[in-house]
Amino acid sequence: MAQLLRRLALGISLIILASGILLFFDASHRHSPKSKIPRIAVFQFASNQLLDDGVAGILDGLKERGYAEGGTIQIDRFNAQNDLPTANGISRQIVEGGYDLALTVSTPCLQSLAAVNRAGKVAHVFGLVTDPFAAGVGLNRERPAEHPRHLVGNGTFQPVRDALLDARRCYPALRRIGSVWNAGEASSEACMRVARATCKELGIELMEVQVENSTAVGEAASSLVARGAEAIFVGGDNTVEVSIQSVVKAGNQGRIPVIACAPGDVKVGVLLGLGADYREVGRVEGRLAAEILSGHDPASIPIGTVMPEKLGLNLSVLPSLAAKWQIPTDLQESAAIIVDANGKRRK
Repeated sequence: MAQLLRRLALGISLIILASGILLFFDASHRHSPKSKIPRIAVFQFASNQLLDDGVAGILDGLKERGYAEGGTIQIDRFNAQNDLPTANGISRQIVEGGYDLALTVSTPCLQSLAAVNRAGKVAHVFGLVTDPFAAGVGLNRERPAEHPRHLVGNGTFQPVRDALLDARRCYPALRRIGSVWNAGEASSEACMRVARATCKELGIELMEVQVENSTAVGEAASSLVARGAEAIFVGGDNTVEVSIQSVVKAGNQGRIPVIACAPGDVKVGVLLGLGADYREVGRVEGRLAAEILSGHDPASIPIGTVMPEKLGLNLSVLPSLAAKWQIPTDLQESAAIIVDANGKRRK
């Protein structure tokens, strides 16, 4: 009987010991970080050269600071394909997705994610936004250090005035310019305010046509040509940028140039594109994201401004224009991208 009790006691002791070991390792597992590799979401509103360059820059900036995709960081990419309801759905997915950080590219993505993420469930870095203070996301133009604790980033206001001044230099007789834009985009509205003021200053009539979606852009641009526009201007408008080729097509049919705030648009036939180096803008956003991933408190960082200006020119457009447009030598010398008279791109 005593021997049986000793065996039972030994068995019970072994069970208790094994249970203790299992509990110890389970507790250790439960208290370890959810993931050794940070997970971030990169969210862009549409597929176009401007935003694609921004995303590429973000990856550059993260990598410079030691966060390489597929190695030290996991990146999930989201694209709303120029559709606001889709953007809102993606925002909800990001907020509930357990991400360490979310990066938005464009004003609509900033607005959509900020609206869903008011409680600050995920840290949020924004970039490629024309005027973040006018986006309605709780930022203060007079006090850029005051902002939601989880939200930080940089504005990049398009050089609208300079683009229009350059257009006048290329054609001093310019008197009528048309513009297609979406009034539902805060960035576009901000650009149009500057365009109106600049055109008034220069004595240029600004003809505006508003659109609600990208499918209407081509027809709107053609209507400006029919009304006698001598050039078409495209500011920081995602809806129009998606259909920039249809704007160029309308301009070609009317033998008038397109002036834009996206330097890379010269590759599709825009005469002059003056804007930011959007890859560099994205790189700045990526570096800022790396700071936050490394433990920097976003609440301690003021909203900033970044505008690495970049000029693109397409000289092959000139012979097809009805009026005598010319590119001054100093503009050609300052251009970062030039499509020459033979249609070949060079830097």
